[in-house]
Amino acid sequence: MYFRQLSLMVKNLEQSIEFYETITELTISRRFQEGPGEIAFMANGSGETEIELVYMPQAQKFEGKGFFICFVTDKLDAMHKLAQVRGLNPSDIRNPDPQSRYFYVYDPNGVSVMLRQNLSADN
Repeated sequence: MYFRQLSLMVKNLEQSIEFYETITELTISRRFQEGPGEIAFMANGSGETEIELVYMPQAQKFEGKGFFICFVTDKLDAMHKLAQVRGLNPSDIRNPDPQSRYFYVYDPNGVSVMLRQNLSADN
């Protein structure tokens, strides 16, 4: 068993796409109209990670409270600097143990996104 994708109802599709392209380096793998709305699938290069961003004008939007997504990166410092430059107000980088470092930033819908760097040899 494995986790295939996460779907989020978003307030603004373009802002959400820009955030995930910038902060998580996911890219659009598919995008299409669905009735009055639009759907964009964002995936990493190998396709094992995928987020479905759904914009439906009349649908209830996800508010992100009490929810977070974690992405692993080997460029934590550069991504933290990028989040600062983009005005995304990231948390400080935390180093809770010898095996990891991370920071949080909020997406345009209020989802807390953690970028984490594993420091152990077997990442």
